[in-house]
Amino acid sequence: MELKTIAQQAQLKGLSIVGTGDALHPLWLNSIKSELQKAGDGIFVYPELRTKFVLTTEVEDKNRVHHLILIPNEGIAEELRILFSKWSDDIDQEGRASLRLGAPEITDMVVERGCLIGPAHAFTPWTSMYKEFNSLEECYKDAARKVSFLELGLSADTDMADRIPELHGLTFLSCSDAHSPWPDKLGREFNRFEIHEVSFSEIDKAIRRQGGRKISLNVGFDPRLGKYHRTACTRCFKHYALEEAQKVHWRCTECGGLIKKGVWDRVNELAHTESPIHPDHRPPYLRIAPLSEVIALAIGESNPHTPKVQSLWETLVSEIGDEISVLVDADVETIEKISERRIALVIKAFRNGNLEVVAGGGGKYGQLGLPPELRQKLVPQKTLLEFGL
Repeated sequence: MELKTIAQQAQLKGLSIVGTGDALHPLWLNSIKSELQKAGDGIFVYPELRTKFVLTTEVEDKNRVHHLILIPNEGIAEELRILFSKWSDDIDQEGRASLRLGAPEITDMVVERGCLIGPAHAFTPWTSMYKEFNSLEECYKDAARKVSFLELGLSADTDMADRIPELHGLTFLSCSDAHSPWPDKLGREFNRFEIHEVSFSEIDKAIRRQGGRKISLNVGFDPRLGKYHRTACTRCFKHYALEEAQKVHWRCTECGGLIKKGVWDRVNELAHTESPIHPDHRPPYLRIAPLSEVIALAIGESNPHTPKVQSLWETLVSEIGDEISVLVDADVETIEKISERRIALVIKAFRNGNLEVVAGGGGKYGQLGLPPELRQKLVPQKTLLEFGL
């Protein structure tokens, strides 16, 4: 995870703006200052590359709730680092600092300095707002009105979150921790902004939905592909109904491992309606998956990182321009001409929501699968030699 590599891979993915992450860590902040050039209000760019960066960080509060923070400039980042160091033992070692502060105190401090803040991966069963609290107000208390957005995380989408009425006033961000700079992780969830120019103040206005600026599209995983969508054992990944997990006291009957409540069950606990009620400002949500996984499924490879899959990925991306364009925008006929018919068919099925999904849970990602009718189309025709003739 180096800035140059992130900038290069973001171009291949099709991302215009990337959050730096870890902007309070002194060494990473020094890298930002020394390697990136200022490109306007709160925006940085790697020399000779198009990718722009905005300063972001994630912190953990005293209740183990994670918060995503967007920071206006490097001076504010440095100020927050010094301020938070009074309540942190690891801010100079960890990218995600642990603070001996609650959500209200953190929110007041960052908003006072022009930052934006919201709960990170709000529903996940380890370190999130809805893991520890039953409402936004219970978590943020009097500072709840200062929260600008909610990050959905991989295991939830707009349809799930909009079953909870208290979230209707918030902007949703579909983004996630990258964990690596490669396109199957970087930008696996992203947002499309309608802004007048690339600047922090314009991003701020879009998230606050001011002056016609807005987020026009949330793009993210089919939540069933997330690691914590369903309630499951964290050791052997056996799925459980919520009532069954409660009955066995959250210990797996197969291996004795810890059972973790899935995001689906947690949302059902919090929801007031069976179906989502989307506020007028809510943009569409487009479900997506890494292109390498879609290609692997199409050609019958179990591993999306094999040389054959990567070769096909490189051909499509180099010809069409970037991964997002291949997955979302390019004509299926163009994809078939550049690559293979079976890949074009699977991308078409993926766009139409016709692929099967085996839900993830307990820390194991979900998996894409082919419906029977498409599986038959993808079986190659046998040659005469295979018939023994």
